[in-house]
Amino acid sequence: MEALRASYGDASSDSDSDFSSPSTKKSIPPVSNPKAETIALPPPPLALLTPSNPLGALDSILNGQSSRIRSFPHVQGNYALHVYIPVNIPPALKKEVVQFLNRISLLVPGLHVVDADVPLDILCKDDQKLEQVALGREFHISLGRTVPIRVHQIDSVVSMLRQKLQFQKGSVLISLSTSFCYGVMQIVLLETVFCGSRYWIDFNKWEVFVNDDKTRTFLSLEVLTGGLAEITKQIQLVNDVYKLHNLPEFYKDPRPHISLAWALGDVSDELKREVVNEMKRSGVRGSTSKRVFTCKFSGIECRIGKKTYKISKFPDE
Repeated sequence: MEALRASYGDASSDSDSDFSSPSTKKSIPPVSNPKAETIALPPPPLALLTPSNPLGALDSILNGQSSRIRSFPHVQGNYALHVYIPVNIPPALKKEVVQFLNRISLLVPGLHVVDADVPLDILCKDDQKLEQVALGREFHISLGRTVPIRVHQIDSVVSMLRQKLQFQKGSVLISLSTSFCYGVMQIVLLETVFCGSRYWIDFNKWEVFVNDDKTRTFLSLEVLTGGLAEITKQIQLVNDVYKLHNLPEFYKDPRPHISLAWALGDVSDELKREVVNEMKRSGVRGSTSKRVFTCKFSGIECRIGKKTYKISKFPDE
């Protein structure tokens, strides 16, 4: 038996242990190839000469520890649900937004880029980096609270959202939907809302918001005119789906907006004061007749955990 083990090795050892014992392997002398020594190596690919991340030193910040606080504790088997309208700021209008963020960050320390946790005062040293990091991302208009749901609720929530928020040419349709909840089949009467065309969303005013537990303050752009009625209706429809799943509804008087920066704690008084002063200096007084930028409504998405679901889809997509 010992002789067999010496010849074949221990059967219980893994591949790593085999390679870790070079004394048991017979060494093979290298084959000399004089021609190969005279061949010059090709130049490295251009991709290796160009940094994959043009932000350079920001890598350590982007990968650093987040100072944000969870809105609800993590529980095994729960997934965060967020229903929203994706928004992208038009490239031609980013410069004006960058200038406003730059001035505010100098007046109110501790502001960070939403979702990136990068301090604004660091980015403000370079307008190009500020625009790339702070505005080169997708923003969200929330149509419902971000809440935890159980895995068995996912299919039902997504299915009902899609039925309530279809975008097709036609009239209102009343449909029946069946779902299973705790082993009991439920028959739900759903009103499907059809929308034949996209609408425009006007972001009219810089505003300050604080989350419910006052752990974060947000610098945002609020919708006051174009798109307000449509978004409010969509929020009501999302609330209907939330209620059917015993989830908390959205705020009674919703104020649709996108958030661009955040600060730790409740600094709303200081931030609001500086925002109002800056709007006066720049001639933007929050009038509903003016707007910071406008974008076209492109649909509704739902993110559950790390997966994104397309809720509304136009016929030509």
